[in-house]
Amino acid sequence: MGAGHHHRLYLPGDSVVHRLPPQCKLLAVLAFAVVVVATPRESLWAFALYGVMLAAVAWTARVPASHIVRRMAIEVPFVLFAFLIPIIGLGERTTVLGLSLSVPGLWAAWNILAKATLGVVASILLAATTEPRAVLLGAQRLRLPALLVQIAMFMLRYLDVIVDEMRRMRVARESRGFEARNLRHVPVIARSAGALFIRSYERGERVHLAMLSRGYTGQMPITGDLSASARQWSAALALPLVALAVLGLSVLGLSL
Repeated sequence: MGAGHHHRLYLPGDSVVHRLPPQCKLLAVLAFAVVVVATPRESLWAFALYGVMLAAVAWTARVPASHIVRRMAIEVPFVLFAFLIPIIGLGERTTVLGLSLSVPGLWAAWNILAKATLGVVASILLAATTEPRAVLLGAQRLRLPALLVQIAMFMLRYLDVIVDEMRRMRVARESRGFEARNLRHVPVIARSAGALFIRSYERGERVHLAMLSRGYTGQMPITGDLSASARQWSAALALPLVALAVLGLSVLGLSL
């Protein structure tokens, strides 16, 4: 089921983080995200420590900062939304650089930016140190529904195939002089999309029949040993456990 090439998000390596079983890293990232979300927004020092912890993981995994920054573009919609909140927010107002901003809106914007950024960086580090197929196998080891895992596996495997098919169809249209310039060309694009859907559906049926002829019974075979030792679990869960300790200190400090 491998695609035969590395995904753009994955950085091949042999670091301690790379060698951890995927199920350990998946659970660690999920637990870390839960701790970050549960952290009170007023605990600024706690978020700073979370950032330091992720930086330590990136350094250990030898993931360049440029790799992380480039892929944080996915966060742009959250950033734009966060910048709007203080402007349209209600409640007490304060002046920042000549702008009248809502104090509760500023706190809400900080809350979104800090937690979303930490979650995105943790996800990028997971993707950079774990091959996509290994992530799905790790999800299967964590007892996620097998059907969902298999659907994700096939989506990952055939996404590039479908994109290439779409590219060939575009080249075929352009070689015949077609160029989409206005709304009159929408029917042509719609027919191409319909043809692409039919081709993808037929390809899926052929692949399914081929799998059945090779003994497929609803479970995908797992090649290689994905078992994790207690030491590997301890290493992976060190991140969320330390984060949990920071969360406890922050909550205790706010309650005093």
